[in-house]
Amino acid sequence: MAAEAATDPDGNAVGTARRSTDPAAPSFRGVTQLALDAKGRFAIPAKHRDALVADRGGRLIITADRSRCLLLYPLSTWVPIEANLMKFSSFNEQIRALQRLLVGHADEVDLDGAGRILIPPSLRRYANLDRQIVLVGQGHKFELWDETLWQAQTAQAIAFPESGLPPELAGFSL
Repeated sequence: MAAEAATDPDGNAVGTARRSTDPAAPSFRGVTQLALDAKGRFAIPAKHRDALVADRGGRLIITADRSRCLLLYPLSTWVPIEANLMKFSSFNEQIRALQRLLVGHADEVDLDGAGRILIPPSLRRYANLDRQIVLVGQGHKFELWDETLWQAQTAQAIAFPESGLPPELAGFSL
């Protein structure tokens, strides 16, 4: 029996081919400081819009992250992630907590004609997003941070502990 392919809400087949391992898939990089408008919208930088519109017409998934930022995925990237996460047993409390966080908070959003995204109020509250925000490219997704929290996160990232880097990065060089 052949495995069924994952599909998006419209029934379009999606798979891991659009993930970051695909050289043709867009790779989102860079840190951009932005502002939320009074309705809770922000404009995606022009350099990313074409790639997002080419992927399911600009349909995206925005969800919560454990670090109190938001994650923003192109829909075709999110669908296999969600499917894989939901394959795990919800009888394990840690797995169920992660499913609740990522899938429970996930909301489908669309780029409007001006290239803006409306962040749902519950997610704005979760990530403490007020006016000044930061969009951080992370390869196949974006992180969306409150500017003050992003500055604290950056300061923490560059202040390496006495023990150095994690063992997984042994031998890694830039």
